[in-house]
Amino acid sequence: MDVGLALPQFDFSIPGERPLRWQTACDWAQRAEGLGFGSVWLADHLFWDLERYGGPEGTYDVYDPLAGLAALARLTTQVRLGLLVTSVPLRPPSVLAKALSTLDVVSGGRLIAGLGAGNYAPELDAAGVGLEPPRTRLERLEEAIDVLDGLFAGGPFTYHGRHYRTRNARCLPRPVQRPRPAIWVGGKGDRLLDLCARRADGWNTAWAWTFDDYRQRLAVLDRACERAGRDPDTITLSVGLYTLVGEDEADLRRRFERLRDRTPGGILGDTTLEEWRTGRLVGTVDEVAEQLARWQQLGVHSLIASAAAVPFAIVDDDAVDLVAAACSLVPR
Repeated sequence: MDVGLALPQFDFSIPGERPLRWQTACDWAQRAEGLGFGSVWLADHLFWDLERYGGPEGTYDVYDPLAGLAALARLTTQVRLGLLVTSVPLRPPSVLAKALSTLDVVSGGRLIAGLGAGNYAPELDAAGVGLEPPRTRLERLEEAIDVLDGLFAGGPFTYHGRHYRTRNARCLPRPVQRPRPAIWVGGKGDRLLDLCARRADGWNTAWAWTFDDYRQRLAVLDRACERAGRDPDTITLSVGLYTLVGEDEADLRRRFERLRDRTPGGILGDTTLEEWRTGRLVGTVDEVAEQLARWQQLGVHSLIASAAAVPFAIVDDDAVDLVAAACSLVPR
C-alpha cells in the first residue's frame, strides 16, 4: 500500500507561519520522499476557511496546485504527485488537459489526476461561476473526464457535451504515462460512486472514516461496478485520514495535547484522545501499523495522511517521521 502525505499548502498549515512560505512546502515534499512516502498531494482551492471544521471566521490563502506540483516535480525524483482534487468548475477541461499533460511530462510520468465536482460556494462565487446543483456538477465532472480522455491521446479531438465542447483540439506534448495518467474522483455519494464505476481509475474519500463506514461505501461501489459490468478490483482505492502517531501511549497523549494547543480554537473543542481515535489514523507506532494493515486488507491502495486536525497541515516537526516508522512495520 502506498502511503502519501498531504503537504502544507495553506496559511493555516503550519502553526505560527502565516503566510506560509513556499519553501516550507518544498521542504516537506523532499522530506516525505526521503522518508519513503510514495506520494505527495496538494488541494485545488482559491482560498479556504476553517469555519467548516468549527474554527474561527475568516479565509486563508493557498498556493496553486498545478504550478505547485510543477515546482515540486523539479525537487523530487520518486514520489507520485497528486491533486486532491482538481475543482472541475474552476478548470475548463480542455485547458486543464494541457496543464496536466505538461505536469506529467516535467515529472517524468508521476502525476495522479484527481478530479472533483467542486462544492465550496465562496470560491466559486468569487471566480464568477457559482455553485450549481449537485446533479449538474456531476454531469460536468463526467464530461471533464471525457475531454481529458480524448485530449490525453494528443488530438485532434472533437467533443459535443451538454456542458463542454471542443473542436479539433490538440494536447501536445502528450503525457508520459500510457495510455494516460490515472484519473481519480473524490467524494462519497452514491451518484459519485456510480460515476467512478463507469469512468474513473480511482476513488478517494477523506478525512475521517471508520472501517465499518468505509466498508458500507465499498459495497455501494461494488454494486455500481456490477451495474457497469466492471471488476471492482480495477479501481484504485484511496483514503485520506487525519493522522497522529506517538512513540508510546504517554507520548501519544502529549502529542494530542500539543495538537489541541496548536489547532485553531473551536476545531477540537472538548474532544478527548479516545474520541479523536475514532475514524482517524491515531495510535502508537505499532497501533498505527496495525490500522494501516487493516486498511490494506480492505483493498485500499493509497492512504494519504494529514498530520493535523485539519487537511493539508502538519503540527509537529517529527510527526511525519513516526508515520513513516509505522509504515515500515506493515507487511508488503
